[in-house]
This record gives sequence, C-alpha cells and structure tokens, in this order.
Amino acid sequence: MRFRHLAIAFALALTVPLLGGCFVAVVGAAAVGGSAAHDRRGVGTWADDKRIYLGAYNAINKDKELALQNDIVITVYDGVLLLAGNVRTPELKARAEHIVTGFEGTRRVVNDLQIGEPQGFWSRRRDGTITAHAKTALLDLTSLPGFDPTRVNITTINRIAYLMGRVSHEEDDAVTTIVRDVNGVEKVVKVFEYTD
Repeated sequence: MRFRHLAIAFALALTVPLLGGCFVAVVGAAAVGGSAAHDRRGVGTWADDKRIYLGAYNAINKDKELALQNDIVITVYDGVLLLAGNVRTPELKARAEHIVTGFEGTRRVVNDLQIGEPQGFWSRRRDGTITAHAKTALLDLTSLPGFDPTRVNITTINRIAYLMGRVSHEEDDAVTTIVRDVNGVEKVVKVFEYTD
C-alpha cells in the first residue's frame, strides 16, 4: 500500500509540470509548493490531496463558463477542499461546489467563493504579496517549541487570508494572531484540522 502511494506521488510529480498550461489560476494550491517531508500528513494523504486537487481543477476547467469568466482558486489539505475567489452569480457558486463534490478522498468541501467580478492582475499580485508577508511573519513564531511554519498553508484571495493545516489549538491561536496583523489582511478564515 505504501508503495502505491509513493508511486502515485512520483507520477504526480512528473505530470504536474506538463499540465501547468492547462489550468485556470493555479495559486498557492496543494499541487504546488510545500514538501511532504515537513508535512504532518502522511505521504499517502499528501499524494491523495494532490490527486484531488488535479481532479477538481480538471473538472472546473471542463466548464468553460466557470473556467474562463470567473476566478476560482482550489486548495486541498488533508482531504478538505477549499473553493475561494470570485464568481459572477450565486448559481455559478453552487455549480462550482457541485462539480468538485464527490472526489474520492475528499472529506469536506468549504465553499467560500464570493459573488463578484474576477480580480484583476494587480489585485492578484497584491494578494500574492500579502501571502508572502504572512508566511515570512510566521518565521518569527519562536514561542512554540518545534513549530514549523511550512505546515500552515496560507492562500490570500481578495485580502482574505485562508489558513489550512494540521495544528494544535495553541498553534492556531498564535498563527491566527500573527496573520491578522499582516498589512493588507482584512479577514482570516481558518480551515484548520486539529491535532489535540
């Protein structure tokens, strides 16, 4: 079983660069960044999250209206699939959730899509800068022995910082306090799984 998960992870690692041009807005999601070595998820769960992420983006991209006229970001962590970004109507929000619901291994779908026009280049760039500042700010979190900031996934959309990861309640409090104080963050949405 472990060999199967390693084989899937290896295959995904080889496939992701080839698929890069096929995706809508790939932003800080589970298929990019991060290393399984620092992760609290097992290698199998890490590989499953990558598979869910790729499948969900592929499904969204098949719906041309969703893919080309909206701004949808998908992040997957520990079987929790987060939809964030902007769609033009409540019907499109519901349709996006319906499309990504039911992938094998998905434990929960969190639909935080906002109704509105897609972000422009400068808004996306601002959000990327906020994410970078938030990740850097977590490096200063030395009050928690053994805390590894790479275990917290931060995705910023519309100045909303989404926090995902497997953390203790003490880590949650510390991380949330730091991210709330990052310049440009207007809201923090926690989608954590807890270890205690």
